[in-house]
Amino acid sequence: MNVHELLRLPQTEHDETATRAGTLREQIERLTTALAETEARLAELAATRKVIDGLTPPNHATAPAETATATVYQRIVTTSNEHPGKVFRVRDLHEHLGLPTDEPSINVTRSRLGRLIRQGLLEQPGRGRYQKRTQHPLRTDISWS
Repeated sequence: MNVHELLRLPQTEHDETATRAGTLREQIERLTTALAETEARLAELAATRKVIDGLTPPNHATAPAETATATVYQRIVTTSNEHPGKVFRVRDLHEHLGLPTDEPSINVTRSRLGRLIRQGLLEQPGRGRYQKRTQHPLRTDISWS
């Protein structure tokens, strides 16, 4: 290899690297612009939310359905934790929590209680009776090999 070839290789690599650096600078410029636009939109949305929250009276605020459902689950679990030995019937639980006692509402709660049983938070000592799970069953499906 002669001196000219030896000097040409670093120059070629330098040119390629300079081109790549230019491309990266252009990408950074585009991303910086996009970031500034996105942050401006976030600020607009935050201001809009603040205005809407200011116009909505606190006593008329409505919770999304998922939050309301999560709250009912939490209230059931909290009640069972506060009364760990007490056995609840669904209607008694509804009355204790101040929930409607019509049949459709009772059936929804039965379904919720079933989920809480499957999750291991409650147990069903008898038909239509529910209470906090007092002992955790041993798992027999664990392999120690």
